[in-house]
Amino acid sequence: MKIWKTKSGYEIYQLLSGRSNVFFLKAKGINILIDTSTKRYWKKLNVKLLRLEISKIDFLILTHSHHDHASNANRIKQYFGAKVIIHTEEATYLENGKNPLIKGTNFITKLIVSFGKSLFSKMKYERCKPDILVEQQYDFEKKGLKAKIIHTPGHSVGSVSLIVDNEIAIVGDTLFGVFKNSVLPPYTSDNIEMLRSWKKLYETGCNYFLSGHGKEKSRKDLENSIKKYSAILNLEINEN
Repeated sequence: MKIWKTKSGYEIYQLLSGRSNVFFLKAKGINILIDTSTKRYWKKLNVKLLRLEISKIDFLILTHSHHDHASNANRIKQYFGAKVIIHTEEATYLENGKNPLIKGTNFITKLIVSFGKSLFSKMKYERCKPDILVEQQYDFEKKGLKAKIIHTPGHSVGSVSLIVDNEIAIVGDTLFGVFKNSVLPPYTSDNIEMLRSWKKLYETGCNYFLSGHGKEKSRKDLENSIKKYSAILNLEINEN
């Protein structure tokens, strides 16, 4: 199990990898889970939490409402008493157990999206009622934590990221950790918003970015993608 530690002694555990990553933040007696993976991985996730002797989760942060991040949200809420946090734009999807349909960014994912509703209808999951809705920012300062949630749209309209100790950002699918020379996810709702969110994340000063898929990305990785896609998007805008 991979663990990151910040300057304030906060610990971030990677509980699941593979289909999608799940992270757990342990800080000053407060337990925060970030995302939940798919229904298929519920038993594995539960075992990992029990191995850490976690019987109570204070908050569950959902970076967005896609099934590979939110499918086990209601179970986490029921079994661990977690308050579920999600962006306002994603709340209805979570309450209905549905995925918003978004665009592909390459030939393969564009083809997949062309099957649209028939594909996404198979990705339904157990409904969950959120407890806390985020708009632009949600700060844990009152809880004594140097951590905050910020709105980072682009992959989906209501995607959010958790900034921990201004050192590590847990970003869901705002950055993709699978490809070597790019952080662009295979699906986006808005490429311009995605680029703005990358810049916002860069401005936090964080050195590491933990994606919902793949490996961590460095500050340099993010900087390179900002430069690359700024040039591409400016060219597209000028051509149109």
